[in-house]
Amino acid sequence: MSTQGYEDKPAGPSLLKKGVAALILIVVLAFALKVVIGFVMGIFWIIVGVAVLIALLWALNTLL
Repeated sequence: MSTQGYEDKPAGPSLLKKGVAALILIVVLAFALKVVIGFVMGIFWIIVGVAVLIALLWALNTLL
C-alpha cells in the first residue's frame, strides 16, 4: 500500500499561540468597549450641556 497522497494533517496552533490570541482578543475587546462607552458619555455630556443652556436661556427670559 502506498501512502502517497495521504499527508499528515498539520496540528492546530499550539496552546501558547491560542493563549496569546485569546489575550489579544480580550485586550482589543476591552479597548473597543472603552471607546464605545467614551463615545456614549460624550454624547450624554453634550446633551446635558445643551439642556443647561436651554434652562439658562429660559430662566433669563422669565426673569427679564
